[in-house]
Amino acid sequence: MMKFERMADFFADRIEMYDEHMLTEVEGCKEGYKKMASLIPDDTEALLDLGCGTGLELDEIFLLYPDLKVTGIDLSDVMLGRLRDKHPDKNLSLVCADYFEENLGENKFDCAVSFQTMHHFPKEKKLSLYKKINASLKEKGIYIECDYMVLKQEEENFWFSENERLRKENGITDNGYYHYDTPCTVDNQTALLKKAGFYKVTQVFRMENTTMLIAEK
Repeated sequence: MMKFERMADFFADRIEMYDEHMLTEVEGCKEGYKKMASLIPDDTEALLDLGCGTGLELDEIFLLYPDLKVTGIDLSDVMLGRLRDKHPDKNLSLVCADYFEENLGENKFDCAVSFQTMHHFPKEKKLSLYKKINASLKEKGIYIECDYMVLKQEEENFWFSENERLRKENGITDNGYYHYDTPCTVDNQTALLKKAGFYKVTQVFRMENTTMLIAEK
């Protein structure tokens, strides 16, 4: 029987190998980090990073925009600690919290990003979060999401049904965050963002299942 691990514990236990794993073993991520950095608007001053982890996307973003003011939110304090250690001289405000529950403010950020974090959660939670992200962005702000997405509805249905089956098998009755991949299709992810109020959503990158969307406010 597959053992479910709580999200924060899963990543904390893998802190020593996480960066190398993402850069060398997950197809499209190494290229995706660079692509995301290249898409940050030149006039960005304040950036929100949801599920920032150890900051692999920020490593690339800071190369282009070293003076950027960044607010990063993540469930794992261990990973945030690694990010602090890597960039002690940057304008970083790091919050160890659940970004679904955290107040993101309104008209606060020029740009928001997330990298390989949203595929762990159900659609209804993502929709509520996308509405908060939209509200947190300034006029004409953008949200860049790079995530594990699939192309066929059958694939999405399989992963969500497996998640439900394994939760029951493991006797999990709460709504806590456990590590298991539940990727949506590109079309459904796009539809969620539009339903949340973004007027235009464009796919700008895909390598294997690593897919990047830009949502414009």
